[in-house]
Parts: sequence; C-alpha cells; structure tokens
Amino acid sequence: MTSTFIRPAVESDLPHLPEIERSASDAFRGTDLDVEALANVTPAEGWRGALRAGTLWVMDDGAGEPIAFLGAETAGEELHIRELDVVLDRQGQGLGRRLLAHVIAWARAARLKAMTLTTFRTVPWNGPFYASMGFRALSPAEASPRLAEILENEARQGLDPAQRCAMRLDLHRGDSAS
Repeated sequence: MTSTFIRPAVESDLPHLPEIERSASDAFRGTDLDVEALANVTPAEGWRGALRAGTLWVMDDGAGEPIAFLGAETAGEELHIRELDVVLDRQGQGLGRRLLAHVIAWARAARLKAMTLTTFRTVPWNGPFYASMGFRALSPAEASPRLAEILENEARQGLDPAQRCAMRLDLHRGDSAS
C-alpha cells in the first residue's frame, strides 16, 4: 500500500471532492440525524474559490487520488473550515486528524488568530473530535455574527439547530509549548 500525504489541492482534484463528501456522509447512516439533509454536497465548482485562495488541501493516496480533503476560507484573521471529509472506507485511520493538524500548523504559520467551524455537537467524529484537537464549543452569545449566520443557513437547509454548534480554536502565536 502506498503512503498517504497531504498537499494543496490542484484543479484536477475538484471533480473528486463531491464524491469524497458523499462517501463521508454515509458514516451518518444509522444515526438519528437527517441523512437526506447531509446528502447535499458542495459541487466541484463550489471549491474553486478555496483552490484559488490556497485554502483547500487534499490527502493523496500516494497514487494521485484524493481520499480526504479540507476546504476553508479566511474571514479576517480567522480560517473557517467549511468541510473536512475522509472517504468512508478510510475513516478511523487518523487521516482526518493528520489533515486537520496540517491545516492548524498552516494557519499558525500564516499568523492567523483563530480557526472556526460549525459541526454536530455529539457525533463522535464531529464535536468530540474537534474538541480533542483543541477546539471549544461556543455558546450562542460567543458566536460571531458570521458564525451565527452560518448556523442559521444550515438550519434553513434542514440541519437541526439543537444538534449543531460553532467551535473555535485560538491560535496562540508565540506559544512555545511543544
């Protein structure tokens, strides 16, 4: 088996991203979540802005095929994660953790203040996973207007607001902890 590695996405990766997202959403089957609402994936073209901005990364299977991706966008001094997905048959191998750690290091090197995202509070590979990576859930009062708007938009798309939360990771520049 070839080794996986993380790289910035390239144009030829874009058509693979909706399939990765669709495959990853299959992990939600058997949960109490609305799987149909989760089946709506971002079309390949929807990632072009992140590709141009340099905020789209893929986990390459070593043979040129993306098997995971993280797409983000900068918002002021923050990097907002729009999507992090690993194909279903490669989940549980630490690939998402490696990809997220890579992007956290990138955001620190870019001297950004924080990273944000929205996710499911209790699904183990969502809220608890991000918490294990240093993110903290924000109360509604702590959520910025931008994050509140994202959560409202998700609710309009059918995601249960009681199950969703915004999370933030403060990137402490100058922190010498290893």
